Amino acid sequence: MTIVGASGSGKSTLAAQLAAQLDARLVELDAIFHKPDWTPTPTPQFRAEVAAALDTDRWVVAGNYSVVMDLTQGSADTIVWLDMPRWLVTWRVIKRSIHRAAKREELWNGNRERWRNLIKRDPEDNIIVWAWTYHGVHTQRYTGFAAGDFWAHADVRRLRSSRQVRDFVSSASLGEPEID
Repeated sequence: MTIVGASGSGKSTLAAQLAAQLDARLVELDAIFHKPDWTPTPTPQFRAEVAAALDTDRWVVAGNYSVVMDLTQGSADTIVWLDMPRWLVTWRVIKRSIHRAAKREELWNGNRERWRNLIKRDPEDNIIVWAWTYHGVHTQRYTGFAAGDFWAHADVRRLRSSRQVRDFVSSASLGEPEID
């Protein structure tokens, strides 16, 4: 299963819940990609590490990285698209980022959110600007995937509200009809 959506949509939270519920391996792409000091993993190594993480009977992936979509989405039996409104994901990212920076919370591999990044205007440095800027990109990409052939092999769930997410998690069978 793969969980996709904009930053702040709840991918990591949902993936952790489902991995526990399904007794599956949790694969968080950000944790694989971001090495210490926010050093990006080179594409060949990233692909190899993701492929190794998926080498199990049951997995739940959280993330959108296009360089591994063929691995994470192309081989998923279920794809959950968290299509939350832009205002909501931006608000969540603002709250989350301020909390993480204030608490010096470790994310992955010793990395922490930095206060100085939260005032920058470059989306490559500021997760809040990233979330706002790329929300539409994700919506456009996944609308195309849902309508085309790329996701045709999978059970696709497009969840547009926190209530739909809660209902999905609490459903006894993940094979119920598509929520749209």
